[in-house]
Amino acid sequence: MSYNIVKKMRDPVTGKKMNVLLLDGLSEILEIRGLDKALKMAEIFNENTDSGHSYEVRGGGKVHKPKRKKTDV
Repeated sequence: MSYNIVKKMRDPVTGKKMNVLLLDGLSEILEIRGLDKALKMAEIFNENTDSGHSYEVRGGGKVHKPKRKKTDV
């Protein structure tokens, strides 16, 4: 199965929510084969955003959330 990364943002003029699929270098929708790889890319994009936009992984008609890491307390 392939996964896509969606950029979630607001239109600065109208304030409406917009979802934009990320594209590859050939202006085609970016398709990532592995869920772990797609989640890692979205995590990196979310950590590096300076515009307040957020990124999520979608595939198979679902939004995939990153697995929670167990932390030592």
